[in-house]
Amino acid sequence: MQVKRITPVLYVNEIEPCVKFWVERLGFQMTAQVPEGDRLGFVILQKGNLEIMYQSIASAAKDVPAVAREIEGGRTFLYMEVDSLQSVIDALKGVAVVVPRRTTFYGADEYGVKDPAGHVVLFAQMGVAPQH
Repeated sequence: MQVKRITPVLYVNEIEPCVKFWVERLGFQMTAQVPEGDRLGFVILQKGNLEIMYQSIASAAKDVPAVAREIEGGRTFLYMEVDSLQSVIDALKGVAVVVPRRTTFYGADEYGVKDPAGHVVLFAQMGVAPQH
């Protein structure tokens, strides 16, 4: 078996603020969307070969009710390696910081925020001098 891709699906009450976060701040594109009444029920966001999906909890409840009971209130933690951490920090001014910029023992320059739904996204630039 060869794994071709792993794409996180984040479940949220409201997709629209998350789309703005990824598209307007980080340059992703919305490549697919499924309406759920007058709101979005599902989206795929993509930048290069990276992909992330959001589905509303209401949409999931209609799609697979047993799974929806498991996901409500859950939060996800994403770890994203980037080529320029400073560019990310500049793009995310005003977003709630949960991990102030730091250098780790494994040589990553890191910075973490919450997306509008409360999921933690930690950005890392590798190759800095490790802290001991």
